[in-house]
Amino acid sequence: MQVLKWLALAVGLTSVAGASSASGVATAPEQAVVVHFTYGSTDLSRLFALEDRLESVIAAAGAGEYDGNEIATDGSDGFLYLYGPDADRLFKVIEPVLRATPFMHGAQVTKRYGPPEDGVKESVVVIDS
Repeated sequence: MQVLKWLALAVGLTSVAGASSASGVATAPEQAVVVHFTYGSTDLSRLFALEDRLESVIAAAGAGEYDGNEIATDGSDGFLYLYGPDADRLFKVIEPVLRATPFMHGAQVTKRYGPPEDGVKESVVVIDS
């Protein structure tokens, strides 16, 4: 199990299904919320403002963490990455912020219920106006 934990850390995972923390207590598999959105600009100020709001509501709720973004060099579209112990709870916390953000209308939100591997349950929600 130690080799598995080390390998997971080496590739950037914060937890592994069935892994134990340093204290020996089993940790839950990391769940994720990934938001794919259309942006349409190389001016990232609106994106940075959204990130600040997301970080605030996630921290206030203790629901996980905002990990960052990936945006196309032409600003056409992008992804937001969020992680926590409960993807449904994390989405519930950020959903009002996404719905209140015009460039998030039409965004596709994927909730992943476990580590990133084949066969892990996912669900998809589209943010409508």
